[in-house]
Amino acid sequence: MKTRSIFQNISPIDHRYSLSEKAVFDGLEPFLTESASVLACVKAEIALIKARLRMCGKFSGELEALLDNITIDPEEVYTEEEETRHNIRALVNVLKRKVPPDIAPLVHLGATSVDILDTSFAYRIKGATQAVVLPLLRKLELLLCDFAEKEAETPQIGRTHGQKAVPITLGFAIAEYVSRLGKSILEIEERVNALKGKLAGAVGAYNAVSMLTNDPEELERLYLAELGLEPSEHSTQLVEPEYLLRTLLEFNTAFGILANLADDLRNLQRSEIGELKEGFADVQIGSSTMPQKRNPWNSEHIKSLWKTFFPRTMTFFMDQISEHQRDLTNSASQRFIAEYITGFCMAVSRMIDVMQGLGVDHDRLRENLRSGGISGGVMAEPAYILLAESGVSNAHEVVRRITLDAEKNGLSFIAALSKNTDALSRITEKLVELGFATRVDALSFFESPEKYCGLAVKKAKMLAGKYRNLMERGKIW
Repeated sequence: MKTRSIFQNISPIDHRYSLSEKAVFDGLEPFLTESASVLACVKAEIALIKARLRMCGKFSGELEALLDNITIDPEEVYTEEEETRHNIRALVNVLKRKVPPDIAPLVHLGATSVDILDTSFAYRIKGATQAVVLPLLRKLELLLCDFAEKEAETPQIGRTHGQKAVPITLGFAIAEYVSRLGKSILEIEERVNALKGKLAGAVGAYNAVSMLTNDPEELERLYLAELGLEPSEHSTQLVEPEYLLRTLLEFNTAFGILANLADDLRNLQRSEIGELKEGFADVQIGSSTMPQKRNPWNSEHIKSLWKTFFPRTMTFFMDQISEHQRDLTNSASQRFIAEYITGFCMAVSRMIDVMQGLGVDHDRLRENLRSGGISGGVMAEPAYILLAESGVSNAHEVVRRITLDAEKNGLSFIAALSKNTDALSRITEKLVELGFATRVDALSFFESPEKYCGLAVKKAKMLAGKYRNLMERGKIW
C-alpha cells in the first residue's frame, strides 16, 4: 500500500495536529487508527478461539503462545475486502489462513460481525481512555490544584456579568475548575470501566452460540474476559448503546469545562484586565503585522477545538437509535468517534501547556481590586450587610443611593459613605462588634477589599488538597 505524505491528508488531525501534538497523536495511535481497529478485531477473534478451546477443555499454554504470536497486516485484510465487500468476513478469511488447520474452523464460529466490532470498539475506547485520556486529564488536574493552592491567598476582584462584583482570590477562581474537572475525571473513569461487549449473535438471543455449548453465556464471559470486558446485560445484534453514549457524553462534559476555563483565562489576559499572561517564547510571533502582539492563542485554540467537536454529540445521540435488532445507520458515523477523542485529547494537552506557562501579574490584580474597591464600590455589599444587621430594614436602598452619589459626583465609595453619618455610625458599630475594626480606623476596612473575601482562601486550599489526593493516590487507575 502506497504511503501518503501527511500533507496530502484531509483531516487537520492527520496533518497539522499530528505534528503540533505529536505525543498525543502517537499515544492514541495504538487505539484509534485504522490499523488499531483491524488489529483489535483480530484480538477479539483470537479471544473467541481461546474461549471456545477453554470450554472444550482443549486449551493449553502452547496453543495460547501460538495464537498470541499470530500477526496480521491490516493491508492483507483490506486487500481481501476488495473481494468479499465485507470487512469482518475479509478478516476471518485472512485469519483462517494464519492459524493451524485444525483451529481454522473455530475462527468466528458462532459470532456475528458486531460481536467482534462492538466488542473490539469498547476494548479500544477503554484502552485509549486508560492509557492516554485519563493520564492527560490527571496531569492537568494536578496543575490546576498546584495553581489554586499557590494563589489561594492572592486577592482578585470577582466578576459577574462581566462586571466587578466582590473580592475573591485567584486560587478560588481556579478552584472552580479543580472541582468541576475533578468530578468529571472520576466520572469518565467509572463510565469507561462500564463499557461492555457481547457474543450474543445476530439478534442477541444466543441462537448460534447455543448450537456450540449448553452454556452460551459462560462462553461469552470467557470471550470478553480475554479483553477485560463484561457482557452487555441485554444485546440485540448491538451492545446496548448507552454504555458508550454515557462515556462520550462525560468526555463532552469535560470538554465543555476546558472551554469554559479557556474563556476565563483568555479574558483575564485582555489588555484592560491584564491579570494573567500565557507563556510566550522569545521567537514566537503574535501578529504578522503588529510586532508587539502577545496573543492568548492556546486558550483560543482550546475554545476553537471545542466548537469543532461538541456538536458531534448530536451524532452520539442519533447512534443510540437502531431499527429493530439492528440497522447500519451508525456504521459510518461511529468511525468519527476516534476524531472526537483525539480532538479532546489535543485540547487537554493545550491546556496543560497553558497552565505550565501561565504568568500572574500580582500588581495588576491588586490594582484592579483596589480601583474596584474604592471608586467602583465593590465594598458596597458588606456596607449593606452591616447596615441591615444594625436594624435598618431598607439598608440595600440606602447603600444603593450612596453608590449612585459616588458615581454622580465622582466620589470614592468611602467619601460617599462618610456623607451619610447615620449609616456610617451604624456600620462602624457593627464592624467594632465583629472585631473587623476600631472606631478610629473603621473606614480602613473599606479601603482594604482584600480583607473581604469570605471563605475563598479556605475553599481554594481545601479543594486543591482534596483533588490532589484523589489523583495521586491512584483512585483512578
